[in-house]
Amino acid sequence: MKSYKTFKNQLLKDKEIKKAYNELDPEFELIQIIIEKRLKQGLTQKELAQKIGTKQSAISRLERGSYNPTVAFLRKLAKALDTKLRISFSART
Repeated sequence: MKSYKTFKNQLLKDKEIKKAYNELDPEFELIQIIIEKRLKQGLTQKELAQKIGTKQSAISRLERGSYNPTVAFLRKLAKALDTKLRISFSART
């Protein structure tokens, strides 16, 4: 079985896929960070949802990329995951 990184790199060789990925990169990065932090703390989606006063389905939608969270929601997540929320803009490369 291929690792995620190997599979991703193979897909990104396609110019159209790479363009679409780059447009969605911030979303993917955010989702990856949230999942990693949740798993590092040993939390299930349901447990994380309970910590922020929402339903497990909201966390699932977020982690699938089918929910665009508000800044207020991200603040709650950051607090529940014992992290600091930082949003920034940088120059395009």
